[in-house]
Amino acid sequence: MIYLGSDHGGFDLKEKIKKWLTAWDIAWEDLGNTVYESEDDYPNFAFLVAQKVAKSEKEGKVYPVPWAKRDRGILACRSAAGMVIAANKIEGARCSLSFDVRSAQHCRLHNDANILALSGDWLEEYQAQKILKTWLETEFSGEARHIRRLQLISKFESSGK
Repeated sequence: MIYLGSDHGGFDLKEKIKKWLTAWDIAWEDLGNTVYESEDDYPNFAFLVAQKVAKSEKEGKVYPVPWAKRDRGILACRSAAGMVIAANKIEGARCSLSFDVRSAQHCRLHNDANILALSGDWLEEYQAQKILKTWLETEFSGEARHIRRLQLISKFESSGK
């Protein structure tokens, strides 16, 4: 399942993403905002998406489970930066911002990013679509050094040390 979230700044992009995911036969759930609301607050949607994705991770849907069978999240706001900051407050969320195909691929290969944040203001539609497609199709490398680093983050999240 792909969980989607956006505020007013990413609302139009999220609506396009829903069409792309449907065309690619990928299941999705929109966690809001489900209507355009100019005064909504991005953290509310980032937290919802990150909590769903992190819950799935805690239930064992993690690497080496194939990426296509894991729950994932996609967030959109004006810059995408706020969504990344908010989502990463949730233990188990690994949200990354991507502005191009190379960064989308890197965050999957090296960081096993389980949530992608996209800018509603600074990406053209064709760019967002290419970034999203790359992110969805890139498996985590599973290299020992990357696993070790993710384990360090996880240990710190759960113990604060």
